[in-house]
Order: sequence, then structure tokens, then C-alpha cells
Amino acid sequence: MFRSRSKEEKAPTGKVTADLSKQPRDPQAPKGRPTPKRSDAQTQRRRASSGAPTDRKEAAKRQREARRADMARQREALASGDERYLPVRDKGPVRRYVRDFVDSRFCIAEYFLPLAVIILILSVIQVQNIQNISLLLWLGVIVLIVVDSIGLGFRLKKQLAQRFPDTPKRGAVAYGLMRTLQMRRLRLPKPQVKRGERP
Repeated sequence: MFRSRSKEEKAPTGKVTADLSKQPRDPQAPKGRPTPKRSDAQTQRRRASSGAPTDRKEAAKRQREARRADMARQREALASGDERYLPVRDKGPVRRYVRDFVDSRFCIAEYFLPLAVIILILSVIQVQNIQNISLLLWLGVIVLIVVDSIGLGFRLKKQLAQRFPDTPKRGAVAYGLMRTLQMRRLRLPKPQVKRGERP
């Protein structure tokens, strides 16, 4: 009963283990590497469940997609005037009032580019009188734009001081003057008021 097994009885188990070693191993089995520490395994599980990227490529891809979505939202906001998604330079009640103030008025500066093209074409013509006229037009346009911009800047500064006495207004007048240099239909954010309409 307590005797040791004979060599004949031990032989079949050796054959079985040899047969098992010849069988192909499952490729899904995570063998062939050391078992990870518990803390590492828990971190990996948490990262997988939270949806955080597992490698640098995945993180960069997600960042690019998020940036694209933000840019698309900003483009829509610039077209519609939605305050929530506007760029930082266009946000806030002060900037909105400046845009409306500029858009409600006729400004000479908004026609600067078309006038500059016409004057350049006139200056190319090899006729002395036409070149003199183009030079006078160029000076006249610049003087009118400077005078109009100075007047607009003073009026805008006065209105901002009345409407927003406690709000910081740094750069608001310059923002308005830069907006006057753009043609009305090309301005972004799009004008929300008509000409002559009070903001």
C-alpha cells in the first residue's frame, strides 16, 4: 500500500508531458514576459477604463481631433456671433459693443484696399497728369482715413467710458480701429447690426 511506484507506472506521465509540450501555445496567452506588479496592472486597468490614451501617438491624435473640433466651433461662432466659442480677443461685452459701434457707422478706412488698388493702377499709366492725380488721391485718402479714425477713436472712447465705467477696456479702441480697416462683408465676427442702427 505504501510502496513506491515502479518505473513502468512513472513512464506514461513523462509521455503525456512530452505530448503537451509539442502542442502549439495559444497566442493570446500572456506568457513569455514577467508578471507585472499589482500597482502597474491596476494603473493599466484604470487607464483603459477611463479612456485615457495608452501611448504618445494616441494622445497626439486625440489632441489633433480636439483642436479641429475647437477650430470648427470657432468658425461657426465667428459667422453667427455666438459668444461662447469666440476667440479670446473677441469675447466679452466691451468687444461686442466696439464691434457694433464700428459696424453701425460708415468708415472711409473700410474702402482703403479697393481705393489703393485703383490708385496703384492709375500710377502705373505713363501719363504725367494721371500720375499727378493718383498721387493727390493717395494723399487725400490717407488724410481722410487718419482724420476719420481719430474722430471715431475719441467717440468710441467716450462711449466706452459711459457704458462700461468699471470694466477694463485695454485695447478696445485699437480693436475697433483695426475692424474699420476691413471691408464690412469680410469682417469676422460677422456684423450683427445694420448701418445707422444704434448699438
